[in-house]
Amino acid sequence: MTDTPTQLFIGGAWVDAADGATMAVDDPATGEILCHVADAGPKDAQRAEEAAVAAQEKWARTAPRARSEILRRAYEIIVERTDELAHLMTAEMGKPLAEARGEVAYAAEFFRWFSEEAVRIDGGHGTLPDGRNRMLLSRRPVGPCLLITPWNFPLAMGTRKIGPAIAAGCTMVLKPAPQTPLSSLALAAILKEAGLPDGVLNVVTTSRAGEVCEPLLRGGRIRKLSFTGSTGVGRLLLAQSADAVVRTSMELGGNAPFIVFEDADLDKAVDGAMVAKMRNMGEACTAANRFFVHTSVVEEFGRRLAERMGALVVGPGTRDGVDVGPLIDRGGRGKVEELVADAVERGARVLVGGRTPEGPGCFYPPTVLTGVDPGSRLMDTEIFGPVAAILTFDDEDEVVRRANDTPWGLVGYVFTEGLDRALRVSERLEVGMVGLNTGLVSNPAAPFGGVKQSGLGREGGRVGIDEFLEYQYLAVPVG
Repeated sequence: MTDTPTQLFIGGAWVDAADGATMAVDDPATGEILCHVADAGPKDAQRAEEAAVAAQEKWARTAPRARSEILRRAYEIIVERTDELAHLMTAEMGKPLAEARGEVAYAAEFFRWFSEEAVRIDGGHGTLPDGRNRMLLSRRPVGPCLLITPWNFPLAMGTRKIGPAIAAGCTMVLKPAPQTPLSSLALAAILKEAGLPDGVLNVVTTSRAGEVCEPLLRGGRIRKLSFTGSTGVGRLLLAQSADAVVRTSMELGGNAPFIVFEDADLDKAVDGAMVAKMRNMGEACTAANRFFVHTSVVEEFGRRLAERMGALVVGPGTRDGVDVGPLIDRGGRGKVEELVADAVERGARVLVGGRTPEGPGCFYPPTVLTGVDPGSRLMDTEIFGPVAAILTFDDEDEVVRRANDTPWGLVGYVFTEGLDRALRVSERLEVGMVGLNTGLVSNPAAPFGGVKQSGLGREGGRVGIDEFLEYQYLAVPVG
């Protein structure tokens, strides 16, 4: 921890908060304080904004190849420091080291992907239909951006936003989640080492998000907001962005259905369920939330899933052999406890787990519930924990209707061996992404995002850079 930056990163320099404030960073496995970091206020946010605005014009004119090479160097540094970054992430967030190493690789890949996209920004040329003008289309950076990242994937959500912004030629103010600021500060140090010019990336760690972000959004100099977090906070940020007509990208909550048909390969389905549910201890917007299992296979599926979930080892993420680390904090664990208790009160049967262990830390055991009442609170709430809630269905139309009966639409999972049904059901689901006979959809080369109240825009893939670019049309008379 001694080598990890703990100050704000503004204009290429490490600085304390203007008022000297600091905030604690806790270890969710023990509840102990890891360190204190600078706690930014409005003056610090203004300084970060000014640095980003001052750097924007020169950065926008920087050659695409130069931007590409900075991202490539940063990618290589991240890969070289996988263990160091994984230990840092496990300390502040709790996930097991194996998962943390996986996230480091995932995070690095966004930088490699967008290093390649930086040199492929193009426009267009043609003659307009009336023959009077030529049309020249160019693409240019949208301008200074505010990037707000969550705590559940503290490194990857940073690179998923920073990568396309750098590639497009945008400067940034990054506000990481207060629970996990260290990964973002380490990332800023890596980018500085990789040659990113001063002021292009500025990082403000803060426990005062409203005081820091609202003035930036309403002030008119920030031209782009990219946010990953809850739908409730997303709505608030959209309202704050309206005054200055700030362009927005929103990756919000999910309530993913996981559908197992009677013809599904149950080995594949259980394997997929373990990934879709237990990745990141269930603390993921893509986590399977509602398990709809055909009546004819629900008993066998539930038995197998409970057996697999019950075999997972719970403990501190740094301990060898641990599969499931702590939840992020006591508030997160308390929410899971309340949701499980409500489901049980409504008649759900606990196949495994369901009891909070004694001792320090924010641990909760992998839990499988069957016979869940559709009116249970966990049916219309993001669980964000290691709880699989199983319901039954008999008919395809019925399960599609129930799967779509939610304001969210991020991802859905479908398990069936019938090609026609697989395509038909996938097309009927009101989601931005579908995992077909797989529990993992996230990939830097694929467009990530949802519909309905799960967000606006897409991150990653070839379209990920589009969120940070504007078109300009130039009319040139013919002849």
